Amino acid sequence: MRTQNRETQAELTPERAKEILLEGNRRFVSNLKVNRNLLQQVNETSEGQYPFAIVLSCIDSRTSAELIFDQGLGDIFSTRIAGNIVNEDILGSMEFACKVAGSKLIVVLGHSKCGAVKGACDHVQLGNLTGLLDKIEPAIKAVAYAGDRTAQNAEFVEKVAEVNVLRMVEEIKKRSHILREMIESGEIGIVGAMYDVETGIVTFYDHTKGISEVLNEELAGEY
Repeated sequence: MRTQNRETQAELTPERAKEILLEGNRRFVSNLKVNRNLLQQVNETSEGQYPFAIVLSCIDSRTSAELIFDQGLGDIFSTRIAGNIVNEDILGSMEFACKVAGSKLIVVLGHSKCGAVKGACDHVQLGNLTGLLDKIEPAIKAVAYAGDRTAQNAEFVEKVAEVNVLRMVEEIKKRSHILREMIESGEIGIVGAMYDVETGIVTFYDHTKGISEVLNEELAGEY
């Protein structure tokens, strides 16, 4: 498979960028990854890089974006932090990826059984980790759940992880006027997604729906 270059990157739309990631994930799940000459890709990218997407994901060792989307060197920017949360440095990285380097799509990728989400649900206090987990707290409060609201409740943890992804999508649009303008003009796209650590499957959320719509749909499905 060809390495992304200036021409192929320029031709991509945000929707096509998402399709490429979906196609890659299907290959990953089917164990049919593309045969790449990585040394050749090293040479091809030595003078510059033209990634078509930037993926914000968790540091979890099972969630390498390049692997689960079957991408090679120079294809995507990968930004990783526990709980796939947003801060100023990550926003700046996204602004570079999209405004300067030409990426067409921002993906906020959460995952099932997330340790950071579990820690936030249990209100863990541990050095600098405390401040990071506090950024997940709004997602916990947004989940209307009458049962056990701790890490022992797998269903509650997954609901918080989903809302956390959707919240971070909104945070990106709210906190970066550069990215917001690019999204509104159609120059780039943004979408949330969830990776299942048991199946390897990535599910993309409908980017046209807000947090309240998704929550209302889930609640309606429980009755």
